[in-house]
Amino acid sequence: QVQLAESGGGVVQAGGPLRLSCAASGRTDRIYNVGCFRQAPGKEREFVAWIIWNGAAPTSNVSTEGRFTVSIDNAKNMVYLQIGSLRPDDTAVYYCAAGEGRSWAGSREIRSYSYWGQGTQVTVSS
Repeated sequence: QVQLAESGGGVVQAGGPLRLSCAASGRTDRIYNVGCFRQAPGKEREFVAWIIWNGAAPTSNVSTEGRFTVSIDNAKNMVYLQIGSLRPDDTAVYYCAAGEGRSWAGSREIRSYSYWGQGTQVTVSS
């Protein structure tokens, strides 16, 4: 099995940067892709970004989507989510997830991932 643990959340100031960490353990050799998701209070869980675990195409080692950049450090079994400029509507519980498939076509979908972390709370103050 694969275990995931998020960290780095807390109460932060709007406009500043933030880096969240996701530590992977267990059968990390089974991981194909990693997704970042978030869930705001009273909202559905939504996709943020994704990346290939071994740094291969199409995402390579770093993948950027809007204000969000996700990167992989395979030597440390770590995934990082960098938020460039925080906004109040970034307030949510942030999750990382790992999938075992070989196709990246569904990497934006929750159902593509088999393992989930416990989440880390990010509260952005205006």
